[in-house]
Amino acid sequence: MTSRKTPAPTPDADRPGLIRQLLRELRGWRPTLARLRQLVRSMVTSFLVLSGTLWLMPGVNVNGVVAMLWLVVLVAVVGALLRPLLLALATILGGLGALLVGASVQTIVMYVALRLDPASHLSGLPAAFAAAWIAVALAAVVNWFADAGTDDAFTAEALRLMGRVRRVRARSGLAPAGRGEPGLVVVQLDGVPTPLLRWAVQAGNLPNIGRWLRSRSHTLTSWHTGLPATTPAGQAGILHGDARSVPAFRWYEKDAERLIVTNRPRDAAVVERRLSDGNGLLRDGGVSISNVFSGDAPITLFTISRAALPGRRTRGYAAFMTSPYGFTRAIVLGFGRMLKEVHQARIQRRRDIRPRVGRAGAFLALRPLTALLRDLNVTLIAEQMARGAPVIFCDFVDYDEVAHHAGPARPEALEALTELDQMLGMLQRLAVEADRDYHLVVLSDHGQSQGATFQQRYGETLTQLVGRLTGTLATPEPAPEPAEGLPAPDRPVPIAHTDQAEPAPVTRSAQVDQPAPGTTTDRPVDADADRAAVGSAPPPRAARPRRPRHRPVGHRLGDGLWAGRADREQPPRAAAATGAVETWGPVNTLLTELAGQPGAGAAATRAAMRSRTTDRQVTLGPAGAETRTAARPETDSVVVASGNLAMIYLPHRPGQVDRAGIEAAHPGLVAGLAAHPGIGLVVVADGERGPVAVGHRGEHRLRDGVVTGEDPLKGYGPRARGDLLRHQEVDHVGDLVLISAIDPGTDEVAAFEELVGSHGGLGGWQTDAVLLHPIGWRIDEPELVGPDSVHRQLVGWLEQLGLRERSVPAAGLREADQLGDEQHHDHRDEDALPRFREDRAAEDADTGVHR
Repeated sequence: MTSRKTPAPTPDADRPGLIRQLLRELRGWRPTLARLRQLVRSMVTSFLVLSGTLWLMPGVNVNGVVAMLWLVVLVAVVGALLRPLLLALATILGGLGALLVGASVQTIVMYVALRLDPASHLSGLPAAFAAAWIAVALAAVVNWFADAGTDDAFTAEALRLMGRVRRVRARSGLAPAGRGEPGLVVVQLDGVPTPLLRWAVQAGNLPNIGRWLRSRSHTLTSWHTGLPATTPAGQAGILHGDARSVPAFRWYEKDAERLIVTNRPRDAAVVERRLSDGNGLLRDGGVSISNVFSGDAPITLFTISRAALPGRRTRGYAAFMTSPYGFTRAIVLGFGRMLKEVHQARIQRRRDIRPRVGRAGAFLALRPLTALLRDLNVTLIAEQMARGAPVIFCDFVDYDEVAHHAGPARPEALEALTELDQMLGMLQRLAVEADRDYHLVVLSDHGQSQGATFQQRYGETLTQLVGRLTGTLATPEPAPEPAEGLPAPDRPVPIAHTDQAEPAPVTRSAQVDQPAPGTTTDRPVDADADRAAVGSAPPPRAARPRRPRHRPVGHRLGDGLWAGRADREQPPRAAAATGAVETWGPVNTLLTELAGQPGAGAAATRAAMRSRTTDRQVTLGPAGAETRTAARPETDSVVVASGNLAMIYLPHRPGQVDRAGIEAAHPGLVAGLAAHPGIGLVVVADGERGPVAVGHRGEHRLRDGVVTGEDPLKGYGPRARGDLLRHQEVDHVGDLVLISAIDPGTDEVAAFEELVGSHGGLGGWQTDAVLLHPIGWRIDEPELVGPDSVHRQLVGWLEQLGLRERSVPAAGLREADQLGDEQHHDHRDEDALPRFREDRAAEDADTGVHR
């Protein structure tokens, strides 16, 4: 196939003035048969809904059935007249203005209709507001029953949006973009592991993906994420082809003396500047929607690294906000999911399902946001399809969020996966109506693994363990709900210990005799006894000695480091960055951009978020406090967690500290961590030997594969050595890298965060990611290992589709000149996309489309 460059729609090509844009939006609306059917259905629904609303609301009254029918007609007419005006206004305002219009459009329609109806009585605007939202809730229930639980009404609204966008472009004199040419939509199902997806297809829970596989239009394969198995690392590799700047979901940078959290807009922007070379996956007219990084896309919507609310040009955003099947519907359904979440969490507690974690708090409060983002993402994709964008990449986080708190294979997570399958069916229906011949590729950035958390198993957090081993105070961390946690064991879990000593079981009574951190003891120091006590649970709170405010000089752990700081006011601390921060990403992005906008609303946001704003970045959730704690001068160590992957930094020592340096600062730290039954291995740089994985009873040199004693990598899969070795080459990797222990019978891991479903490290399904693509599209590499390999594969497909010109590095150009054109041969040009036309015919037959 000859590579050709498809002209990309420019962002400003169809941006008229405000008045002309308003007129075009109004002219773009026209009465059609579909709208007539919608009007009839809306009137029937309105009669049922308004009857229920007036029965529930004491401040609104209508006398008689005839008066009710007249009110239904008024509401329908007022809505038909006002909605185009409000849509045009929302399109012009964009951003915060569209959000405010969307939140008030139902109230405006209801208030005007009731005021125009002489037979109705309205006590005031508050009553109209309450009546409007009750009506929306009842309408969502009625439509759900009418559509048999599907999203047909929402899909029909998205199709109308596509038609409106095409008409506006035609009236502007713009030719249909890419008519008859191929296009690519890449959908990322965040956190979905391949084994689970295969099982769900076999169980019949994913009818759309199952139909693609059974009709042989698509094929399902798996790719290995490597370490770290996180969304930022995955998208850095997939979108930019380079994950070497992302060692985890969050990490500490010694040179800048700051904690980086990648779902904060400013931090994501800093990381993307390091990643981007202008040749990202989406550089040629692509669109990035709801991603962490942009992939160098010229159009970015709800992308964290370039966080900005959609402006006037994004009609899909305004349409979603003003449509009765958009913003208001998503809010109502989101609150329904909150109630369902409370019920499901109660079922877990009543049935004593373990492992489990608390599902209240921030997760419950932000639960409606995932449903809203999913529907908004579909609307934005529909608009970009109508515009003819050559490639669209969008991330859907529904499954990942639920699986973190409910469990990767629990019914709640499977239900979220089923809803994502339903979303893929919607996208397929929308793609048929686009001018381009869009192909769908579905992938995930990582999987998930299940297990009781480290704190639930051993009664203390990793930070508290580090503080105990280093003799420093541990930063307070939120404790799990008492009813949710597993009971702390009286003796270590039966996992092998180091070969330096065979510890005896330790009971709670023996633990009481252990000295508290920060105190001295007159008894002889027994290193073997210390190692035995590491894995055991801490003593009951009443039996623990009080920690002194200052740690006395001369303590046997870390004497040299503390002696140089004895004049400080605060004792050294082990700072924790282990809180659940992923859920807060969309909220912080939204608030950061709201605060950066002009106007009164933005000023109110800045005033309300003043105490949570640093460097013009709003940070709700634990990330803000963790960042401040890590930057304190008394911080002696920083413990950063991403699932069952943890990294420990000694912030006052530059560069990556090797084993000898760590031993000098904190004798016994590496051995103590490796002896803990909840820690499977500790990776540390060991001078000329290179990075070494230290386990309970052995070591594994990662460079040459030499194993001493029992192999600590046993149980983590055949790729563990390569994953750990590559991870040691990533920028800003920790001085110590920890992977939790894995249960050999169940593949359960022990997350260092309070999440029952986790990802980031090794073990279980978390490194088994999904790649679902048209069946005739060849995989160029024998195995896809690492997100950069997925990037190369996607780039190859784009080149073969003619959506991207081949990029040859400078070294490759010199080599090509030396070999000559007759010797330089690229096998991909021989049969670029075998069965390309057959795939399109199969997809058309499957969807009933005739071209």
